[in-house]
Amino acid sequence: DVQLQASGGGLVQSGGSLRLSCAASGFSFSSYAINWVRQVPGKGFEYVGSINKEGSNTAYADSVQGRFTISRDNAKSTVYLQMNSLKPEDTAVYYCTALGRKGQRTLVTVSS
Repeated sequence: DVQLQASGGGLVQSGGSLRLSCAASGFSFSSYAINWVRQVPGKGFEYVGSINKEGSNTAYADSVQGRFTISRDNAKSTVYLQMNSLKPEDTAVYYCTALGRKGQRTLVTVSS
């Protein structure tokens, strides 16, 4: 059973930083790319970024490019989302996804 657990969210001031983690289990973690997506309450999902299975390539949405960094530790079956220079518009619930599954979310709130 694919399980994805995001954590590390919280309340931070504008300009601050947070590091989210996504712990995975139930599948061959090192064989799959992982994505981060977010959702503002009442709105649709927004793609944040992706990392390939080896961790050698990443891609980001224009809205977070240069501020967010995705990394992974295949030995720990965990993906990270380092978020710097946070803006109020980054406020959302964040999910990691793999194999078409969306796991448990974590809430990020950025105050102005």
